[in-house]
Amino acid sequence: MEDTIHHKQYRNELVKLLHEKGISDEKVLESIRRVPRHLFIEAKLSVKDMYEDEPIGIGQGQTISQPFTVAWQTQLLDIVSGDKILEIGTGSGYQAAVLYIMGAEVFTIERQKKLYDETKKRITRLGYSQIHLFYGDGNRGLPELAPFDKILVTAAAPSIPDLLVEQLRIGGSLVVPVNGGLQRMLKITKLSETETRIEDHGHFRFVPLLPGTE
Repeated sequence: MEDTIHHKQYRNELVKLLHEKGISDEKVLESIRRVPRHLFIEAKLSVKDMYEDEPIGIGQGQTISQPFTVAWQTQLLDIVSGDKILEIGTGSGYQAAVLYIMGAEVFTIERQKKLYDETKKRITRLGYSQIHLFYGDGNRGLPELAPFDKILVTAAAPSIPDLLVEQLRIGGSLVVPVNGGLQRMLKITKLSETETRIEDHGHFRFVPLLPGTE
């Protein structure tokens, strides 16, 4: 599928909507404008539907997140070009692509083998060379590649994942939805090896962060 002027027009409208909803980081908005969301969606939908501010199923019980949620989590990370970012839950790769376009080097883990295989092909086809995909249990992170500047969790954790906090550099931050049902979006900043600062940034709904692989 191509990226046409028609697609770009819908992305411009989406960016305008996200700004009206409270996304103020121009780098985030520009990345949303540049990433062709329709190329990360397998479902046969109209162009309009693919650019609605709604989550969309991508198979295996997973979804591509609502654009506002993607933008909100990304804004909380406060991305700087060159950041080394760990993403837990690759899905179709859309969130990783948004981070990549902002200049980050992205290490992303997917537990569903079918999704991992499909997304790896997609990322290679799009030429996003600074996105590194891993098949595995995201709960464990990637300790062998730590520390990371930022960590983003795109599924609901039952509690703050201490193993991931350990993989942050001092001064780094973790953005994660926590609790079952309606989750709280938390930003945890690692102040020292023993101290963190926790900020609550509203309520969202995510699929659960599951252990193991499938």
